[in-house]
Amino acid sequence: MVKRHIRRFAILALGWTLIGLGVLGLFLPFLQGILFILLGLYVLSRESETARHWLHKVREKHPSVDEKLERWGTRWRGRFHKSDRGASSRDEG
Repeated sequence: MVKRHIRRFAILALGWTLIGLGVLGLFLPFLQGILFILLGLYVLSRESETARHWLHKVREKHPSVDEKLERWGTRWRGRFHKSDRGASSRDEG
C-alpha cells in the first residue's frame, strides 16, 4: 500500500514537473513547450481522470500528435519493462 502511494506521488510529481517545464518552454526559445506539456499529460493520464480526458481531446483533434505519443509511449514502456520481462523469463526457465 505504501509502495502504491509512493508510485502515485512519483508519477504525479514527474507529470507536473513536465507540465511546468512546458509552460516555461512556451516563453523560452530553447525548450519545446508543447512537447513537455503533452508528455506531462501523458504521464499524468496514468493517475488522473482529468488529464486522461484532456489527452483524449488532444488526440482526437490532432491525430499526428497521437501517433507521436504512441511511439514515445511504446519506446518508454519498453525501456522500463525490459528488466521485468527478463526477470519473468528467468523465473520460467
